[in-house]
Amino acid sequence: MYNTVKRLIHGGMGLGAFVGVWAFCVWAFALPQYLLPAPQAVLHKLLSQWDFLLGHALITAGETVLGFLAGALAGIIVALLLAISPLARRLLLPAVTITQALPVFAIAPLLVLWFGFGLGSKIIMAVLVIFFSITSTFYDGLRRTEPALLDLGRLHGLSRLQILRHLRIPYALPSLASGLRIAAVFAPIGAVIGEWVGAKGGLAFIMLQSNARMQTDTMFAALALLATMVLLVRAIVDWLCKLLVPWQAEN
Repeated sequence: MYNTVKRLIHGGMGLGAFVGVWAFCVWAFALPQYLLPAPQAVLHKLLSQWDFLLGHALITAGETVLGFLAGALAGIIVALLLAISPLARRLLLPAVTITQALPVFAIAPLLVLWFGFGLGSKIIMAVLVIFFSITSTFYDGLRRTEPALLDLGRLHGLSRLQILRHLRIPYALPSLASGLRIAAVFAPIGAVIGEWVGAKGGLAFIMLQSNARMQTDTMFAALALLATMVLLVRAIVDWLCKLLVPWQAEN
């Protein structure tokens, strides 16, 4: 509880310093609103169009959550396959690496073309963005199980699947938790990229429309909601990871 309050205080201080520098720059350089709106203008936009902005934020949040869940499930399954099957390593490992090498902006138009402007293309984009981090961290954790533990399991006559279930997976859970925390930050990016290429709603949709009309305050309001959503998703995943790996020490 103390650490949580301490983090909130530090976060609030950092946010206050950022807003203060932002307001000072707008005042000192007399920047026009279409170039950089003042913080109070963005706050007014958030309050005056709250229902409109919240509706689009919920669209992006739904895409993010579904993409995160699908990507986490796919990453865990592939990591397990890589850990237990040499054939899967030969067949899947290059494909997993390729998913990270492909530029997401290059394939986003194809996903929209294949799956339309709806939810499907955004979920797949989020999956592609987070899939590699979860697969690679969990697989690395499975590979790095202490040899002494494996020898102990074999000494007690455990099968390969029993060793995987009772020794390798618990030992690799901290690595999986790290991958999930990374994915929590990048999942909204995948959803936003999908919306940016083509969408019927969402925060990126608002940003594109606002940019075309030079409504910079609306664009900044959407950005503020996106940043808040990223922090909330990260906090929820971090809390779930602490439940998943309660024995992991926190400095």
